[in-house]
Amino acid sequence: MSEAVAGGESAGELLLRAAAMIPAERYAIAALFVVSVFVYRFLELHVIGDLLRGFRGGRVELTFHPASEIYHGVVSKCRSLHGRYLATPWLASPHLQTLFLGISGRPPSFTYKRQLYTVHDGGTVALDWLPASDLEGADGFISKDASPPLAVVVPGLTSDSSAAYVKHLVCSMASKGWNVVVSNHRGLGGVSITSDCFYNGGWTEDIREVINYLHHKYPKTPLFCVGTSIGANILVKYLGEEGETTPVAGAVSICSPWDLLIGDRFISRKLVQRLYDKALAIGLKGYAMLHQPVLARLANWEGIKKSRSIREFDHHATCIVARFETVDTYYRRCSSASYVGNVSVPLLCINALDDPLCTREAIPWDECRANKNIVLATTPNGGHLAFFQGLTARRLWWVGATSEFLCALHDSSYMHRQKAQDRVLHSSLESSIDKSPYVNIMEDGMVAPVTNDDTGNDGSPSNQKVDEVELSDTVGVIEQNERFPQKHIERTSGVESKTPAGSADQQREDTYSNKLREIITPVKRSINQLTRYQGRSVWLLAYIAFVTSWPLLGSLAFITFRKKIRNPLRAKKIV
Repeated sequence: MSEAVAGGESAGELLLRAAAMIPAERYAIAALFVVSVFVYRFLELHVIGDLLRGFRGGRVELTFHPASEIYHGVVSKCRSLHGRYLATPWLASPHLQTLFLGISGRPPSFTYKRQLYTVHDGGTVALDWLPASDLEGADGFISKDASPPLAVVVPGLTSDSSAAYVKHLVCSMASKGWNVVVSNHRGLGGVSITSDCFYNGGWTEDIREVINYLHHKYPKTPLFCVGTSIGANILVKYLGEEGETTPVAGAVSICSPWDLLIGDRFISRKLVQRLYDKALAIGLKGYAMLHQPVLARLANWEGIKKSRSIREFDHHATCIVARFETVDTYYRRCSSASYVGNVSVPLLCINALDDPLCTREAIPWDECRANKNIVLATTPNGGHLAFFQGLTARRLWWVGATSEFLCALHDSSYMHRQKAQDRVLHSSLESSIDKSPYVNIMEDGMVAPVTNDDTGNDGSPSNQKVDEVELSDTVGVIEQNERFPQKHIERTSGVESKTPAGSADQQREDTYSNKLREIITPVKRSINQLTRYQGRSVWLLAYIAFVTSWPLLGSLAFITFRKKIRNPLRAKKIV
């Protein structure tokens, strides 16, 4: 070394000379190996793992309550849920599967029959039908006396009935004799926004109205629901809100994000997830561009155009339109994970542990295990809504598992039966649209519109006229009109029983009774609303009212009786 240094060559020059003696082919092989390892890890490929397992696939893991009748009576009969899932070898990556589903997906070819449905606030929802071939009626839809089951599909974010995975599911269910309808989100499926209300990740009002409408139109038809991606979050949230009062007999959740706040943190964590975030933001901006005249008036349009992530879009659009204070508030209130415990419907939940959009960290494992109505099925692979299988990738594993579960549930005695309820439908998002100056809450809890003509000369509300809600193909079904039929009609029809011209005593009694009714009505209305929303006993409310008002009542009683006592004493002294 000292001689080399003395000869004028340094250690670095010697290393370069030695490296030059290595053939270039060796460097190419090494570079290819490094790139392959990087791509393998970046795309999360699992070809080597499948090879080591002999291409048998990963086992489907089931999470359920030990005493679950849904598992023992329904899921135990589903072979696909007790087997293994092997991804298509040339799509052995969650990213490749998700990308292939978005680009092609190889969906079956068929034609929907469209029905436009108008919800209570004036919004329009496109219902795309694919009825079973032997049940096609003259009206283009299913017969009202049809007994075959009906499946309602709720698509994912910015997806509609034309999405490849939706078509796979619809075709599979229809081929088994089911009638299928896709409930598209507002503004999707080629339908314009006809109100100042947009859908979001927790908006359950549309699916609630659609389900009630279908249940009333086809009362003899068992009703099932399938939600995918953000549609699964909406569906599970709806089931938790309704509890045992929903007419849904069974449901399936596919790749639900469960906790939107955790999903937001996850999708901005790594480089590949940030790419998905930007891609979804582009889709949301495309959705916004379709309805620019409405969104430009309601939201921050300049902020929407500059949005580069889902969170930024929600900040400039969703939070403003739906009246959420912050984006985190929106995510917390609209996450379905907090509603899992109240689900009373047989529910199958399918999630892939390598889902690049919906992380496994958000899955409510303990909550699903504690609910006897829920069975959670997880697979090691599958991507987001993909689960391609076979060499040709023409089948989706979760589609077969869903149809198998729903058919087994329909043939069993474990379908959910709706229980009667006595409550007013309320918005799942309290701050969705501000209608405060234009509504009036009646005595029985009904909400009726108020116009300038509804007030008398003295400013007091007069008899109000409310259009009756009819059950039709294009008008939503409002449950309250059926729960309070006679009482509500009498109050809103504008018809009063007129007393004959008679004695003044009768008129004074009527005046006194009207004043007494005006005093009692607000109290009665408040108690009715509290008992409906809080589920508390009337006696408990009366006790609370007595305890809270006792100091004031006691003081008034003390002052009154003290004056009465003093007056007799003064009379005695004068005598």
